[in-house]
Amino acid sequence: MAHTENSPELILARLDRIPVWPYSNALFAILGFGFFFAFFDVVTIGFALPVVTKQFAASPEVASWTVTGSLAGYIVGSFLVSRIGDTYGRQVGLILSVTLFTVGSLLSATATDIWWLIGWRVISGMGIGAEIAATSTYLGEQSPASLRGRFTCLAILSGFLGFAVIPFVALALVPEFDWGWRALFVIGGLGGLVIGVMRRRLRPSAHWLIGQGRIEEAEATVARAEEIAVTKLGHALPPVGEVRAIKAVRRGSLAELVKPPYLNRVIMFAVIWFFYYLGNYAWITLAPTLLVGAGYSLTSSITFLVVTGIGFVVGSAAAIWLADRMERKLSTALIGLAWALSLAAIGIAPSNVTIMIAGFLASVTIGLIIPILYAYTTENFPTRFRATGVSVTDGIGHLGGALAPIVILPIDRAWGFSGAIYAMAFTGLVASVILLAGRRTTGRSLVHTGD
Repeated sequence: MAHTENSPELILARLDRIPVWPYSNALFAILGFGFFFAFFDVVTIGFALPVVTKQFAASPEVASWTVTGSLAGYIVGSFLVSRIGDTYGRQVGLILSVTLFTVGSLLSATATDIWWLIGWRVISGMGIGAEIAATSTYLGEQSPASLRGRFTCLAILSGFLGFAVIPFVALALVPEFDWGWRALFVIGGLGGLVIGVMRRRLRPSAHWLIGQGRIEEAEATVARAEEIAVTKLGHALPPVGEVRAIKAVRRGSLAELVKPPYLNRVIMFAVIWFFYYLGNYAWITLAPTLLVGAGYSLTSSITFLVVTGIGFVVGSAAAIWLADRMERKLSTALIGLAWALSLAAIGIAPSNVTIMIAGFLASVTIGLIIPILYAYTTENFPTRFRATGVSVTDGIGHLGGALAPIVILPIDRAWGFSGAIYAMAFTGLVASVILLAGRRTTGRSLVHTGD
């Protein structure tokens, strides 16, 4: 089949054969730092909860609704902003997402009681959910096929740096000052404000432009990417590989998303994310509360998490190397199993040494699996509703995170610290088994991984 210079098929094949990041480093920094402050905000509430519970005279169950409210907002924000991004462009979605979590973070710092804090965390959660779905989608579309997993992982590494940094900041502020938890929210909000201003520079992806029928703009976008790639390489690009036909459908609908074959993918990824997030969010947001309840001081609990938090960075750095070297459904299944075993070790022997070593390993698995699993999720939906597909599955999955306090805290009361840890480990085991039923997508063009 012959393809003209401006045919959609050839334009995307030209993008996929580029062997380097074909844009400015500033573009990548804008995306990466958005993840940094979004992830920073995700765990801020975990370090604030023990103090907030006392200052606002709230029970642990009521205070935990700050986590549930944030994740409920995550689900709503992820879906709404992703629909906007699919319709009006990824740049619009990316600016809206950072605006929401910036406003939510700054207002959280002004809360005068637990109910105001819950309300502001809903707004912040809307932004975080939108940010993760929008950035994962945008990166997946901008990256050449052979680099898609690597650069998604590299951006999320920036997010996990937020996970690693916040325990140090929390250790300096939360135990020492009554207003320390408020300062954590202000720091995250100000960072988001800076990123929001910078995002005005973002351009639409070639995949999205083609989906809108804007073929000439898509060709110009890829041509600029080729020029940058040639400059970085110092020599000509490799020849264009296989050129595959693109379906004529330009705009996706929710009705199409809930029909075969996409309905099966929605169910599968929603269940995977649900079980994984149930245990994951319990660990990253409730660990300080669970450790204090087990008899450790607040300072000791945060110190444990300073050490284990380094594992997020180690894991996400390793994910950059692993992402495109091993089929993603297999790598994520194995990492999920490692998560379950690490937590089980803490439940079996909950000593200071075990908590730090096994907790570090558990954090490594989080850093490994999250970026690779996001890349894998984006690959299973077509461009016309990719952002929506990611947001729906990730959003439904976050119901598991929203339920984490409701499920884990009663288990902690009934069966103690080890019982709560075993419950978290079980969720990783379930997610791993389901992942083995997934499709192979690694290294293949987005033109046909989603269809």
